[in-house]
Amino acid sequence: MRNIVYILCFMVTALNAQTKMSNAESADLKAKVKAQAFAISTLTSDFTQYKHLDFLANDIVTSGKLAYKSPNMVKWEYLNPFKYSVLFKNDKLFINDEGNKSDVDLSSNKMFKQLNILIINSVKGDMFDDDKFEIAYFKKDKNGEVHFSPKDNEFAKYIKSFHILFNDEGAVMELKMIEPSEDYTRIVFSNRKINTKLSDALFTE
Repeated sequence: MRNIVYILCFMVTALNAQTKMSNAESADLKAKVKAQAFAISTLTSDFTQYKHLDFLANDIVTSGKLAYKSPNMVKWEYLNPFKYSVLFKNDKLFINDEGNKSDVDLSSNKMFKQLNILIINSVKGDMFDDDKFEIAYFKKDKNGEVHFSPKDNEFAKYIKSFHILFNDEGAVMELKMIEPSEDYTRIVFSNRKINTKLSDALFTE
């Protein structure tokens, strides 16, 4: 019986093991992602968000729509099970909680400003900054997964690591933000469209 348990544990470990990319593979993925990011002027996508908290039996699941317009406008619009929107625009964060509106000046807060830049870059997938992150590349099935760990100790108090899953073309499929507590937020994107015409009215506060 004990041997069977050991075998099962080994199989689970093997199935969950990640394979590191070679230098050539990571360079190829990085080039594809950067080419994708450079070509994006607008982006829209549906998303499903899973908030994992250790003390809850099930993840908190929400869904909505994402819109990005170059150079610095990102809107996360949550539609289910509640309506809530977060808009990053011109160094400001605008929040609309079912009609209750508030805003934060990002330019006066280093942490929020850095978060704004990270949100924009993570949506496009281009976070390859060796000065700011420890970066590790992995293969996951036919896709690539890159782990970004902040070097800034102050920022690392809030975010331990970003994991971004890319498809073979270098487009973002999933984004996972892991907190120091190991709680995390995982966002899965679908119906992704790039460079369609987006009105500025979509990004109204």
